[in-house]
Amino acid sequence: MAAKENLTERKIVGWNFDNSYARLPELMFRQVAPAKVRQPAIAIFNIGLAQELGLDLDRLSDADLASVFAGQLIPEGGQPIAQAYAGHQYGGFTMLGDGRAILLGEQLTPTGQRYDIQFKGPGRTPFSRMGDGKAALGPMLREYIVSEAMHALGIPTTRSLAVVTTGEAVYREMTLPGAILTRVAKSHIRVGTFQYLAAQQDTENLTVLADYTIERHYSELVDAPNKYGSFFRAVVDRQAALIAKWQAVGFVHGVMNTDNMAISGETIDYGPCAFMDVYDPDTVFSSIDHGGRYAYGNQPSIAQWNLARFAETLLPLIDVDQHKAIEVATHDLNAFPQVFQRYWMAEMKAKIGLVDEEESDKELIAELLDWMHEAKSDFTNTFQELASDYLSDKGKFAAERFQHWYKKWQQRLEREGQPIDKAKRQMQSVNPFVIPRNHRVEEALDAASQRGDLSVMHKLLAALEKPFHRNDAYAEYQAPSGDTRHYRTFCGT
Repeated sequence: MAAKENLTERKIVGWNFDNSYARLPELMFRQVAPAKVRQPAIAIFNIGLAQELGLDLDRLSDADLASVFAGQLIPEGGQPIAQAYAGHQYGGFTMLGDGRAILLGEQLTPTGQRYDIQFKGPGRTPFSRMGDGKAALGPMLREYIVSEAMHALGIPTTRSLAVVTTGEAVYREMTLPGAILTRVAKSHIRVGTFQYLAAQQDTENLTVLADYTIERHYSELVDAPNKYGSFFRAVVDRQAALIAKWQAVGFVHGVMNTDNMAISGETIDYGPCAFMDVYDPDTVFSSIDHGGRYAYGNQPSIAQWNLARFAETLLPLIDVDQHKAIEVATHDLNAFPQVFQRYWMAEMKAKIGLVDEEESDKELIAELLDWMHEAKSDFTNTFQELASDYLSDKGKFAAERFQHWYKKWQQRLEREGQPIDKAKRQMQSVNPFVIPRNHRVEEALDAASQRGDLSVMHKLLAALEKPFHRNDAYAEYQAPSGDTRHYRTFCGT
């Protein structure tokens, strides 16, 4: 009984739930309770994120903490629901919903921010269809590692608050230890959320959802003229900025279905994701992406395709005259490549130390990437080597093609009129020393899943915490794995 009193004492724990999404029309969610689990135990807990959320959980025992984040003890104010949505998955449309996720509630932080607190893997929901609603430890730890790494890299992302083991087995291709992830997001409203209502031609509730989303994520547009057209334009802009940041660090999402595009502009769902070692636009890691639909080089065009599906849902709201609505949406959709290019150029110019803009900059960057592709050069380390105080004149850098580019780059830096040391400091501030290298992630997941050893993961997380800070203690994490052509990732469902 004392444990429950602790959990419901807001002054101690800091839970401050609001449930605005649960006040929307009922067809957009279902109330559901997390399944009972045998023996919950904390695998990893994000103390820093908990503090940002205003939580003080120090007075809870480890058992109570595990019970909370396994959904066994619902904090005061929590209202568990599963959200309804649809989605184009690899191009095919499907009615979906949270099949293995439950939204506990919306935490209001001491600074007035609102964040969804969601369990991933807590059991079946009305949207589970043939699934068991559960998750395995490995994929949940992968999401923890990569989402926290993305946050450290300055990329908008959902975050991970905790992973608990359930003491139960999950059956996939093999028997795996079960686990539940607690995910933190600005919201879980997706392109697919809008598609769910549009597919039912429910314009009334579509308007309710759009108004809610604008107020929550684009409040500056609440009183804007042609509010819904402005809303679409703003989402286009955020997605262009997000994908540009992915491309700049070599991140491959792996499953860019419309139900995995968050309207908030955050990266969401870290299933078959991975970071590219050797630069190759055709890089694919997902075990089920046989045609390369979601390859690294395709991510901008897929984002535009997803936004086209979003635009289709908003047409009845943009204008009662469908022809006018299509004209407005098409104009903004067609602007995506230019918007993306602007953001991408800003990211890439910073990576090679440029501040001003010249017409030839795009060609200069393209030549570097072409050489990297030809030389099979590591994406992350190449930019770090360019920013170093010395550059080897041996190996790949001795190639005539690179030397020709290097000379052009040096001349371009001279035209900037700033000291080369300043340019290199800028480069080091945006080019990470450390990313979640695939072999290091697998090493950590194997140790945790097969041996119950989380020390490998903790060391990796420590290395990823300050990716732009050179630390010799983590030098081993800079080395690529070698041949990653046959590396494959799995979504875990």
